[in-house]
Amino acid sequence: MSLHPTLQPYADAWTHSIEAISELVQPLVEGEWNGRTPCPGWSVRDVVSHVIGLDCEMLGDPRPIHTLPRDLFHVTNDHQRYSEMQVDVRRHHTAPEMTSELEYTIIRRNRQLRGESRDPGTKVRGPLGTELTLEESMRGHAFAVWAHEQDLRVALGRPGNLDSPGAHVARDVLLAELPGVVAARANAPRSSAVVFDVHGPIEFLRTIRVDIQGRGTLETAPALGPAATLTLDWETYVRLACGRVTPEAAMDRIKAEGDADLTSAILRNFTVTQ
Repeated sequence: MSLHPTLQPYADAWTHSIEAISELVQPLVEGEWNGRTPCPGWSVRDVVSHVIGLDCEMLGDPRPIHTLPRDLFHVTNDHQRYSEMQVDVRRHHTAPEMTSELEYTIIRRNRQLRGESRDPGTKVRGPLGTELTLEESMRGHAFAVWAHEQDLRVALGRPGNLDSPGAHVARDVLLAELPGVVAARANAPRSSAVVFDVHGPIEFLRTIRVDIQGRGTLETAPALGPAATLTLDWETYVRLACGRVTPEAAMDRIKAEGDADLTSAILRNFTVTQ
């Protein structure tokens, strides 16, 4: 294996999640592909189409030439339009077409990863013409595929893998976004601290400290006398951060202490995915 050691955890996480997705959808009958998922406007078929599209992007395939319908209410920004292209172009594909394309894409991606010898800092193409390092691209991809595995599990009533390799990647990706959520978006008071106590299959206690300039930093040390503390389970944390559930719908699973206005602002701004 020529993959750089820094990239190996992301390849392993992707492999674990994509094989789980394949196992979940392989036995589905035609009607089950139309089942609703937590992704607004997306069915099981749509989520799998998106995952195939993500891997096609990683492979460097040309994007489909396709015109989106104008009545897609869930498509409201350029990032969503970008993602929707790979989804809408497959909306009329049959179950066998979906599973065979997924399997073929997995084979191609495995072959690509076996031959991947580039440095983690190599610049690669990202969505909407952006440029990322290979490490950033593979980390984001592992996170996205795991998150969509969870979407499918919710839709199909097959919970699991909340502590898988992809879940650990997701934890790190989402924690990296917390300082911005608390300091910039929720506008937490300067020289304050907010504590997040997360339990369940993945557990962590983290503090966001906001300095005198209003910048947030992520710390593992607990804060004495924090301005606010949010206690919740890992699955709820993920679903909030990925925009799969509203704070109002999840309040029975969240314990908020301290400044009520601040905890409310944090929860309103908790979604960090596009």
